[in-house]
Amino acid sequence: MKFDRKMFQPFLRSFARQGLIFLVWIFKVGPYWLVHGVARALLRFALLFMGKQGKVAIDSLQVAFGKEKTLEELKQILRRCGDTFIEDAIELLYFLAHPEKARDYVTFEGKENLDAALKKGNGVIALTAHYGNFPLMMLGAVQMGYPTNCVIKPARDTKMSDYLLKKREKIGLKTIFTNPRNQCAGQCIKALRNNEIIFLLADQNFGAKGGVFVEFFGQKAGTATGPVVFAQRTGAAIVPMFAVRQSDGKHKIFIEPEYKLEHDDDEQKMFEVNMGNITKIIENYIRKYPHEWAWMHRRWKSRPPEEEKDVTV
Repeated sequence: MKFDRKMFQPFLRSFARQGLIFLVWIFKVGPYWLVHGVARALLRFALLFMGKQGKVAIDSLQVAFGKEKTLEELKQILRRCGDTFIEDAIELLYFLAHPEKARDYVTFEGKENLDAALKKGNGVIALTAHYGNFPLMMLGAVQMGYPTNCVIKPARDTKMSDYLLKKREKIGLKTIFTNPRNQCAGQCIKALRNNEIIFLLADQNFGAKGGVFVEFFGQKAGTATGPVVFAQRTGAAIVPMFAVRQSDGKHKIFIEPEYKLEHDDDEQKMFEVNMGNITKIIENYIRKYPHEWAWMHRRWKSRPPEEEKDVTV
């Protein structure tokens, strides 16, 4: 009898959901040092079953750094990525239980850039990536008093999605779901016109339709044009923001100066130039701290029509 993984998906999702709720509760009632140790052991055990994702990560690292680093160096980055993932996950569990303490764990460098952009009154597109503890960065912005929206995909498990949505609402972080797209676009524009911040993660494969292909580590990558579209329609400022873990375990949020759009009568070229520049900003941060990025994503999966041969990731 052939194993059908789909038969077990409802059970696996329920197990993950109940496990998350249990760990958040434990963090609420138990001492941090004890729960941290237990959660770290459980997450490290879970990573042992990430074989497929591990291969995707190594393949991605080879595309990005294969000409610059040895296989052993890439494996070292991947191991450090695993440690980063574990610490980020534990912190999120802790701050779901104690959101008021998040402000003690983040500092902002370049806050004046964000404040200057908001003073224009057209809202801010906080450009970021699946990089560092980006949810903590959003929570930190809320704790600093900024009206903050996260634009995210809903979880496949609707009960999990509802649970996390309520948690975000409780801490003051507004949610805009990516689907349906028209509704997402409308909510983003409304938030920007209210002079709020929307966090957009612009580092994942967008497919061969609807986006543009730009250089990312020397390979063409399908990229969404959302940041440029929203900036054009609302006059919102695009402000790159990235969270980087420091040696003391806390996080520094680097806020770059506003990215100025380059204009061109050729709309397609305009999107390609600007998203290429934006993607380069993301790449530069990944090059500085490669262990902070989520390499388990097939960033180069979609290929431009003119390419006859696909890359492997």
